Amino acid sequence: MRFFTVCILILATLDNVWAQRPDTLRSERVFELGEVTITGFQDLDTLNSLPSRVIANYNRLDVSNALNLMPGIALANVGPRNESVVYVRGFDLRQVPVFIDGVPVYVPYDGYVDLARFTTFDLSQINVSKGFASILYGANTMGGAINLVSRKPLKKLEYGARAGVFSGDGLRANLNIGSNLGNFYVQAGASILKQDSYPMSGDYTPHQYEDGGDRENSYREDMKVSAKIGYTPNATDEYVIGYSFQHGEKGTPPYVGTDPAIRTRFWKWPKWDKQSLYLVSNTAVGESSKVKARLYYDTFVNELFSYDDDTYTTITRPYAFQSYYDDYSLGGNVEFETLSISNNVLKVGAQAKYDVHRENNLNEPQRTFADNTVSIGIEDTWRIVPAIAVVPGISYNARISSKAQDYNATTHEISDFPSNNNNAVNAQLGVLWDINAKHNLQGTIARKTRFATIKDRYSYRMGQAIPNPDLTAEVAVNYDITYTGKLFSNLTIQASAFRSDISDIIQQVDNVQPGRFQLQNAGDALFYGTDMQAGYVPVRGLQLNVNYSYIRRKNETNPGILFTNVPDHKIFGSADYAFLKRFRVMASAERNSKRYSTSYGTSVPGYTLVNTMAGINIVKGVSIEGGVNNLFDVNYSLVEGFPEPGRNFFVTIHLTNL
Repeated sequence: MRFFTVCILILATLDNVWAQRPDTLRSERVFELGEVTITGFQDLDTLNSLPSRVIANYNRLDVSNALNLMPGIALANVGPRNESVVYVRGFDLRQVPVFIDGVPVYVPYDGYVDLARFTTFDLSQINVSKGFASILYGANTMGGAINLVSRKPLKKLEYGARAGVFSGDGLRANLNIGSNLGNFYVQAGASILKQDSYPMSGDYTPHQYEDGGDRENSYREDMKVSAKIGYTPNATDEYVIGYSFQHGEKGTPPYVGTDPAIRTRFWKWPKWDKQSLYLVSNTAVGESSKVKARLYYDTFVNELFSYDDDTYTTITRPYAFQSYYDDYSLGGNVEFETLSISNNVLKVGAQAKYDVHRENNLNEPQRTFADNTVSIGIEDTWRIVPAIAVVPGISYNARISSKAQDYNATTHEISDFPSNNNNAVNAQLGVLWDINAKHNLQGTIARKTRFATIKDRYSYRMGQAIPNPDLTAEVAVNYDITYTGKLFSNLTIQASAFRSDISDIIQQVDNVQPGRFQLQNAGDALFYGTDMQAGYVPVRGLQLNVNYSYIRRKNETNPGILFTNVPDHKIFGSADYAFLKRFRVMASAERNSKRYSTSYGTSVPGYTLVNTMAGINIVKGVSIEGGVNNLFDVNYSLVEGFPEPGRNFFVTIHLTNL
């Protein structure tokens, strides 16, 4: 904390008069080399892009809560693991992988990532592709992709720092500093986000393992440092080395629901550490072509301790253990783009990724699993006439299992699972119609796939499952039509209708052996719905926003197995008013309908949350803001038996020269 305090004081004395942020610098300082876009399609797609200033305005401290601002996205909680996740039009994070600057960071073992461990402090924007993701992302983008894009400095010296406190003895502090000297630039950031517990709603009824007040075992601590150095020798070329390290610790609050089929777990996670080192380059080839390349090495080290009871002191019972993961991913991709064909932007890409997962419990030998994934694809944006563009794309993806070790807990012997390979073809087509300067229409169809994860294929699920190395890829055919328009001079709207036909879904098939299930490619499903948003400025300084999501998910193979964690309806609205060049107030409200927590029907009711905040610019570049989340202290849950925070408060000071 002293480090952040000293840095803030030094920065505050660097300039007595800070200039107002000019329009040319209000771009979110996007590191464009870290983006993965389909030429022409993302330009007007405000449904799917979340800039850093919006994230900060709503005080969203981690990526999951930031993404919840967007239509078509449902915030969820894997309660027994205390993992914060999102669903994109009904698809989970295995089917919508997470990237940082185009580098995949999802966990090799199960394809998930705990988005609460990823803070938003050093991001320029978050881009979400729904259904129609660029072929150049590679494999497993069955439902889309999430790309966290870092910052790039534009001035010789720029800095921003925030420090604050919030309910539950919470502390947040972050510093971003950058310098652009023309041919060279550097960007660095450091942050800490910690909380001892979160407050329960006053309407919560005490339970055996939760008496109310402060939520039991709900602590968290997340620290991160990041840096990148860039070299731009000329107007077209750029070479960047980036590094980030994040350390996380958390507890899993105990289950306090009423479902007799769910056992209460007493879990702590002493370590949730991730490191990424990457090189990104862009090199011009002649006057009309360029080559873009990424190389990366990403590690994930994880510790999970399961205790005997709610004292969290002993690990002796059969269900108690100490589990260790030691994973890494090594890979790269290269992309060739050319404008040499008239009215076309042609991109050809290839990538390879080597994933290694190593696991063991205390006093057990380590087991190793390794997958090789390769992808080759081509994507073109063909401007048929000035107002109409067509975007076809196709890729071939393959996953080769190079190592998979089985462990017999009785004999303590390690053996090999049978080898297995799988391949899949992704193909898509989009049409973009610029009706006029104020109206745009997009239509897409995409066949996308997801390979079974290491966990899908090999996990015994604590003795309840039979491994299935021969699982094949899930397949989705995604359809979308999106309208973007500006009505009058102060009203913008965007609306999408979508449908996904999904086949070969990996589902649980019971009693393959007596009392044991197996995951098989046994399901078909249909997802469909709409998401939309509108922004309106009725008077100077007042911004009104609203978005709405509707989604239905049908299990067509077995209607008795329900899809979980996504409400049919979600609506979000906000009013943000800035006045007298110094003051700002904002209120927002969110309504979610009922959602299922288990495939057999356990559910949580719908809820409505109201958040408020206010801020004041003390002098140029220095501001203070504070607010109340869950203003009416609603007792609600995202998953049954795991109540969310009640009314909570925050205060933050912000210093910047931007």
